[in-house]
Amino acid sequence: MSGFQEERVWKFSRPEWMNSVWARNAGVYAAGGLFSLAFYILLDSAVWSKTGRNGSTIHVNFVDWLPFIFSSLGMLIINSVEKSRLSSDSFSYSGSGVAWKARVVLFLGFAALAGGMAGGVTVFVLKFVVPGATWPALNMGVENLVANALVGLSTVVLWVSQNMEDEYAYNLAL
Repeated sequence: MSGFQEERVWKFSRPEWMNSVWARNAGVYAAGGLFSLAFYILLDSAVWSKTGRNGSTIHVNFVDWLPFIFSSLGMLIINSVEKSRLSSDSFSYSGSGVAWKARVVLFLGFAALAGGMAGGVTVFVLKFVVPGATWPALNMGVENLVANALVGLSTVVLWVSQNMEDEYAYNLAL
């Protein structure tokens, strides 16, 4: 056995197709599709709550949209941070201390994303479960939870696909 030891975490290497431009674009489009589906589900819930087939006094209002807004804000913040800024603390990015600043911004993004999901659960419990809403009205709360979960999944897919290295990526080392 030679003295060279490969430094990697997992036993198996990443497949080559994951480094392609096609996989990166597919991930970006999939993330957009997941976010669009989340928005459609929440919009469908809001429109259905105002129809006569609702059968209850519970309606979707601004409080139900707040968790989705916070989740979307968290998605925007998380995906505005480049992965390379998290690990390199050099002078090439306009001074020292860039890594910790990027980590703080990333933490705030995850806090907003988690706060949106927690807000969705809170609205679901306080507005639908505690008053004892039956199934047609309970569906609005479930759709709110599903929409926030899809925004979180979309965030993960977009983060991974944006930070993939493709064959056009290069590293400058001095």
